Amino acid sequence: MNIVTELLHIKYPIIQGGMGNISNAKLASAVSNAGGLGTIGCGTMHPEQVESIILDTKQLTTKPFAVNIAINVTPFVDDLIALCIKHNVPVISLSAGNPAPYIPKLHEHGKVVMAIIASVKHAQKAAAAGADILVAEGYEAAGINSNLELTTFTLIPQVVQNVTKPVVAAGGIGDGKGLAAALMLGAEGVQIGTRFIATKEAPFHENYKNQLIQANGTDAVIIGRSLGRIRRVLDTAYVRNLLEKEKNGITLQEFSELTTEKHHLIGAINGDLERGFINGGQVAGLMEDIPSVQELMENMIQTAKAQLKFGLTSIETVVSDN
Repeated sequence: MNIVTELLHIKYPIIQGGMGNISNAKLASAVSNAGGLGTIGCGTMHPEQVESIILDTKQLTTKPFAVNIAINVTPFVDDLIALCIKHNVPVISLSAGNPAPYIPKLHEHGKVVMAIIASVKHAQKAAAAGADILVAEGYEAAGINSNLELTTFTLIPQVVQNVTKPVVAAGGIGDGKGLAAALMLGAEGVQIGTRFIATKEAPFHENYKNQLIQANGTDAVIIGRSLGRIRRVLDTAYVRNLLEKEKNGITLQEFSELTTEKHHLIGAINGDLERGFINGGQVAGLMEDIPSVQELMENMIQTAKAQLKFGLTSIETVVSDN
């Protein structure tokens, strides 16, 4: 039995990461319909816009889906929680802030609460506050990242060792081998974002998808480190200009203005990589095609099963040889 699939009432232990203001019903419903957990990320969107996406998602799927609320990003936390309760959203993902004040109310209304964490300390606090699932996100992930810079391969076993709640691995995962590795590290499932961008159902600009599948292992770069505002994005003309400004001493105010969701939308939706940026995790270096969501997820599961059998055989061979 897989605890995550049981808790979330899904077929596969694969969760879509929240994508902030570029979240949409089409991709979230496709992930849910394919057996995973689709997610609507609220970003800085007004609750009315989020409500519209929730309603559209419910029209496109009867399967469970989640809403991600980035606590310190949105000014509408209470309104968004009320919205999720109103529309019976079964799973709430809380990130970028302390989830403790919100968990009791969500539990009161029967919600499964996932907390996205980046260290053992964060995990223990979220577990003590009552989070049902802990999503441990490594530094390889796209978008806003923790300043702690812990990688997935080291973070997951540390968290698993120190909490009793089920753990989901995130950051740098986009194929079946990554899923198998996460399971071997003690995770109960995975959360992926970047890989879902380059799928047929994802309503993002072709420039974004092509940039991802053409990327190599070093094309997912960090901006904002000098300002304590770490964000992983793809190397584009806009980003190179931003890095040059940062090198020359950009102010926090100017950096914040140049990395607003407005510029994110310009890159991801309009495909203008001169005037906007696109998020991208290090997994981009492994991406070579644009499958359907169903194809991607089924391939992940089949590959993970084969990889786990191969790993077991390899270990038995090593042991027998010695």
